[in-house]
Amino acid sequence: MDEPLIERMRAYGETVFAEMTRLATETGAVNLGQGFPDTDGPASLLEAAARHIREGVNQYPPGPGHPELRRAVSRYRARHYGTEYDPDTEVHATVGATAGIAAALLALVDRGDEVVVFEPMYDSYAAMITLAGGVRRPVMLRPDPATGRFTFDPAELRAAVGPRTRMVLVNTPHNPTGTVFTAEELEHVAAVCREHDLIAFTDEVYEFLAFDGRPHVPLASLPGMRERTLTASSAGKMFAVTGWKTGWVTGPEPLVGAVRRVNQFLTFSANGALQLAVAEALDTQGEWVAAQRDTLRGKRDRLAAGLADAGFDVGVCEGTYFVMADIRPLGRTDGVELARALPREAGVAAIPAQVFYDRQEEGAHLLRFAFCKEDAVLDEAVARLSAWHGKT
Repeated sequence: MDEPLIERMRAYGETVFAEMTRLATETGAVNLGQGFPDTDGPASLLEAAARHIREGVNQYPPGPGHPELRRAVSRYRARHYGTEYDPDTEVHATVGATAGIAAALLALVDRGDEVVVFEPMYDSYAAMITLAGGVRRPVMLRPDPATGRFTFDPAELRAAVGPRTRMVLVNTPHNPTGTVFTAEELEHVAAVCREHDLIAFTDEVYEFLAFDGRPHVPLASLPGMRERTLTASSAGKMFAVTGWKTGWVTGPEPLVGAVRRVNQFLTFSANGALQLAVAEALDTQGEWVAAQRDTLRGKRDRLAAGLADAGFDVGVCEGTYFVMADIRPLGRTDGVELARALPREAGVAAIPAQVFYDRQEEGAHLLRFAFCKEDAVLDEAVARLSAWHGKT
């Protein structure tokens, strides 16, 4: 039989995350590739989930999500950002933020529509835009020579918008660069959306992992943006339970309603007991979330210093789970080649950043390392990289 996969998806094979995790397992390498923590979330959250399961919350929850979760999401968005959402019509539960992203792009992007997206980009964006029949219009994030943080040229953003542009997709705090978009940067995005009557989609899964006192500014909170912005977030990064796949989208009823129509035929609903546990945690675990942020900031510093000692040029990380490291000081230029070699040569797995780019040459010299690990794991990885560097 000929290749049965539809033509537009043939470019998408096994994800690099699966490949690097497999290599780490085969070689016994320390896995700093895939971004999941190796510690659990708050004990009360885990206990609440177990309690709800024992109490019989084991069947389908309502398609839009348990009302308790939708109300809790509405409360925390209002409490933290001053944006009000009707829990009945403007909040919808999804199977993690990834399902919310998929449903939104399938619902709102038609064949030939263009989506402006910042690159490097989380890999599901490219795949889902393609699956929807859309066309990506990437805007490059590059290190600022003065500060080292990744940012964009507003002129490039404006140049990316054309007659077929339907949506601008923003991820902040940004994976993989670690940039937390400033209010000024977001205002450039907002101005383009307002002027061209565009939908904005924001992926804010790392919203509570902005470090060093930097505020997370939701695009929807800017003037004229609430009525055109759809936002995805989840419990996974907020409470360090990435395997729970419990997320939500918020926005005006027309946009959320479009997501609802599509999502009912994708996943319909899931994780009823977990939804109820997350609803409770959203109201009660603010101190735990803040403590997690502070702990991860320390881990960022720990890994960044270790990578620098091992010969990498480490980028500025303002948030998320990740640091970007330039391999050129090591005399290397091909990140994919090095990422495939490191598990065997050094006993450490990382992600080659060029897989997050359409223009892959822009990221060929970068690796992404995850620091959401136990200190002993980070120290072991650094020791292995330092020993490897000493031999090369």
